[in-house]
Amino acid sequence: MSYKALKQETGVAASREIAEALIAIDGVGFRPHDPVTFKSGILSPVYCDNRRFPFWPEHWTKVIRGFEAMVKEQGIAMEVVAGVEAAGIPHSAALGFAMQVPSIFVRKEAKGHGTKKRVEGGDVLGRRVVLVEDLVTTGSSSMAAVEALRDEGAIVSDCLAIISYNFPEAVELFAQKGIRLHAATTFEAVLQVALKRGMIDAEGAEIVGDWLRDPHGWAARRGLEQQKA
Repeated sequence: MSYKALKQETGVAASREIAEALIAIDGVGFRPHDPVTFKSGILSPVYCDNRRFPFWPEHWTKVIRGFEAMVKEQGIAMEVVAGVEAAGIPHSAALGFAMQVPSIFVRKEAKGHGTKKRVEGGDVLGRRVVLVEDLVTTGSSSMAAVEALRDEGAIVSDCLAIISYNFPEAVELFAQKGIRLHAATTFEAVLQVALKRGMIDAEGAEIVGDWLRDPHGWAARRGLEQQKA
């Protein structure tokens, strides 16, 4: 087996391990006939709750080790690790501790009192900062955090996420801002594991697959009303 093929196989195995960990902690839900509404207004037959990981350290360890492996294998330059408020903070802090790298966090909006800062924990001026997200949907919150870091003089070119839905607008937005997204797993991988374990049937999996292919048009195709953000 070539090095490239071995690397791809290792990446697939790692993605599947994180997908299995998400399912093991009940961090994934399937609601093909009773969709939830995302903050963006998108109706979804699935949801992820990565905030459960710290309650399950044996599974959380797989996520942090996965992040470490991505940083090392892909040669990502990292002097500081930053978590996005609030769900990204535990993972960025754990990664910083594991790799002995300073960690900070980025507020969604500046405080109305005190220093009124968005970037908390330390000085990032001229330093290479890697952003950590728990979940990437449209990518808007990630880019807001990137801009806040860059406003403070940070050099930001990479973002780590536990999972990404791989929405086209997110892919385009990350590319426009010059940010490389490294997701430990994808929802396609989660869906495969769930289907194999009988958590969802073939009909439900097809509904979810249809949503993944076109999340914005899914509600209309299902005769549902999608809310505006």
